[in-house]
Amino acid sequence: MDIRSVTLRHMSMPLLNPFTTSFGTLKDREFIAVEVTDAEGRSGWGESVAFVEPSYNEETLKGNWHLLEQFLIPLLGQAPIGHPSGLAERFGRIRGNRMAKAALETACWDLYAKRQGLPLASVIGGTKTSIEVGVSIGIQASAERLLETIGQKLADGYKRIKIKIKPGWDVGIVDAIRRQYPDIPLMVDANSAYTLADADHLRQLDDYGLMMIEQPLAHDDLVDHRELQRQLRTPICLDESIHSAEDARKAIDLGSCRIVNIKTGRVGGLTEAIKLHDLCAERQVPVWCGGMFESGIGRAHNIALSALANFALPGDTAASSNYWEEDIVDPAVTMANGRLAVPEGPGIGYGVNPARLAKYTLHEQSYPIQRLEPNVAVRGT
Repeated sequence: MDIRSVTLRHMSMPLLNPFTTSFGTLKDREFIAVEVTDAEGRSGWGESVAFVEPSYNEETLKGNWHLLEQFLIPLLGQAPIGHPSGLAERFGRIRGNRMAKAALETACWDLYAKRQGLPLASVIGGTKTSIEVGVSIGIQASAERLLETIGQKLADGYKRIKIKIKPGWDVGIVDAIRRQYPDIPLMVDANSAYTLADADHLRQLDDYGLMMIEQPLAHDDLVDHRELQRQLRTPICLDESIHSAEDARKAIDLGSCRIVNIKTGRVGGLTEAIKLHDLCAERQVPVWCGGMFESGIGRAHNIALSALANFALPGDTAASSNYWEEDIVDPAVTMANGRLAVPEGPGIGYGVNPARLAKYTLHEQSYPIQRLEPNVAVRGT
């Protein structure tokens, strides 16, 4: 791929409704849209899912911009790019910063698939023509409001309900849900709000037939999750603790979880996400695709990833209308009967709408790709 330029756009899109988790409330989603352009004028698109503040993990939007500008974009010019899977190794000299890496790597995957004239899903080995979709519901002002929201989402056709929990909003609220909706597929997500000292309390959730408890303990923990999983019948799903296929291997070997949530941004890109998927498939551990309030760009990448065979559980890849009054892609991501169609067009299968892209752009900067001679130091090192 002869990439000639990279354009970064600082975007801000208002959410239809505020979304509350154990670590705060989100009203607007700021992110970086990444566009890579080749010599023929084709564009590939990716998205940084880092938040403005380091709440989900240590990365931030401004930090991602810095890493992209000073380190990752210059690395594109070090040598020709034969295949986007090679970028993981090229970016490996930079420690961590997986969301920044994923933003640029996924844009290159989209461009590569477009140059092949193939859907991204098929290029990465996906076989599904549609995927089942669940929905994530934040902490609400009251139990009544939560039950009403669940009813609305079930009427919309979502196949699985996920609620956020935290101390004081957990067992009682799950009990209320099960009284009204005894049979719906239901899971809870703690976003690391508990410690192992809460094991007796969390064990009460075993009585409610949950699909899983997602990331109950510390964001960087595997050992305490192992002990908690030993005490629970309900499967633990790990999210924040899994940054790579190697992390997943350790977690599975330890017995720290029975399910893994795969987020492309969290693990550094599609190449690592595919490795993680394949490892879990080999070990017979089901996976699903989590959401990070992506625009249609990131959502399209999630759909392509979810087309892989071992994505056995409905993901958080909800329709555009669940989050935005208007999305920046055409057509909007839509759902029918609890399923999303996997696009058949080249690349991510969605076009970026120029007018709406401009409307939600706070700042943009383009960077020409300059070929460096071998062994020339990268700017910033």
